[in-house]
Amino acid sequence: MRAWRVAIAGATGAVGTEMIKTLERRNFPVASLKLLASERSAGKKLRFKGEEIVVEALTHDAFKGVELVLSSTSGTLSKEYTPSAVKAGAVVVDNTSAYRMDAEVPLVVPEVNPEDVGWHKGIIANPNCSTIIANVPLWPLHKAFGIRRFIACTYQAVSGAGAWGIHELEEQTRAVLSGAKAEPKKFPHQIAFNVFSHNSKVGENGFNEEENKMINETRKIFHDAGIKISATCVRVPVFRAHSEALHVEFARPVSVAAAREILAQAPGVKLVEDAGRNYFPMPVEASEQDDVLVGRLRVDAALENGLALFVAGDQLLKGAALNAVQIAELLTR
Repeated sequence: MRAWRVAIAGATGAVGTEMIKTLERRNFPVASLKLLASERSAGKKLRFKGEEIVVEALTHDAFKGVELVLSSTSGTLSKEYTPSAVKAGAVVVDNTSAYRMDAEVPLVVPEVNPEDVGWHKGIIANPNCSTIIANVPLWPLHKAFGIRRFIACTYQAVSGAGAWGIHELEEQTRAVLSGAKAEPKKFPHQIAFNVFSHNSKVGENGFNEEENKMINETRKIFHDAGIKISATCVRVPVFRAHSEALHVEFARPVSVAAAREILAQAPGVKLVEDAGRNYFPMPVEASEQDDVLVGRLRVDAALENGLALFVAGDQLLKGAALNAVQIAELLTR
């Protein structure tokens, strides 16, 4: 297997640092690694395989000689710099929303649609974290029973907002516990000891951006525009790992036993079920795990051929960095 000349754009962010760790942990064939970030982060040093690498400023000329870019900047920056990376000859795995719904760009969850990597034109989009965490367990069930519709209610960790989200939860929690008032800085509301509707813009259809991403991206990844999807996305005071309650209606009858057997063999899934101990997926246990934890399987009598399940997945890993590296691994085959 040949080694690749790799760059990470947004290397100093929460997802970027996980990308560095994931490349090392999975022993991705890296010939050279270039770390790119904003000018204010240039000069910082990050470690990869025991060596310190100096972070460079993200510029249009920074991609010379690079073959693969893992990008976790903002969508605006991705739109600005990704074309330069492609022009320089690199394949970009983009973790922003910039290209996800572009018909010319594959949107890939390796456990679901790895074959879509084959038609890329220089850019491969990494889906939204909540979409990935739902899609990994839903896909094998869809193949077996055919999903007609599903309703997702998410409980999203502050890590989804980036490193600043983690800092803000820490800061507000300390304030409240000391008897002071929590002062929101970047979040629109108090996050410590509180929950609120996901902090993304509400669209004309009444769904916020996070909810619309889950709906539209799932249909594209599954290659099925007919699936009916509704989502309610909520931010919760959890540092890391998102949880989701999924209520699914299938075209064919489904039993809990059959669904459990399928999920037990599904890639990227770990069953966590012990009703006797009331022990099911939790974000504290999903944190720093590659697999999506799945449990709480039960018949959903509110739906025809209905099944309810609860999942938890690490937003920074499978929801972002790990999925991007897995896409890169598909390119090496």
